[in-house]
This record gives sequence, structure tokens and C-alpha cells, in this order.
Amino acid sequence: MEFLDLLRYFGALLLVLAMVGGAGLLARRFGVPGVTKAASVKRLAVMETLMVGPRQRLLILRRDNVEHLILSGPDGASVIESGIPAKTASAP
Repeated sequence: MEFLDLLRYFGALLLVLAMVGGAGLLARRFGVPGVTKAASVKRLAVMETLMVGPRQRLLILRRDNVEHLILSGPDGASVIESGIPAKTASAP
């Protein structure tokens, strides 16, 4: 393999990477779903998780200062309790 062949291969690799990066920037700019920027204010958060079985877990999700208790497993998810007022963080 000659030096010009190696140079051609790396040049082609750089061109392809630049095209993929450019496509990603265009997708972000024009708002393609799943590629857009994250929201600056997060409304949804996983507050705590607890494994209750080998494949089941309890989740406490917080949305707009309201918490929801959800049981998640391989068969799906179920809402156990909804509308729990969120506790504010207290200083120790």
C-alpha cells in the first residue's frame, strides 16, 4: 500500500465524518424529532428507584412539583399512587 493510497483513505474518512457531522447540525437546526436541543427547564425527573424483584422496580417520578409512584417491570408499568405533593429539600 502506498502513501497516496493511505492519504486517499484517510481523506475519504474525514469527508464522511464531516458529512455526518454536517447532517447532525442541520437536523438540530431544523428541528428533526429526537435530535433537537434539550429543554433548559426540566419538568420531569426520576427522584428515586428501588428494586423490588429481579426485574421489577419502583420509581418515584416528579413532574411539576407533583410526585408519582410507578411500578415498572418486563410486562409494562403501572401507576401505584399519583398526585403526591413533592417534599421540598430542607437544609441539614
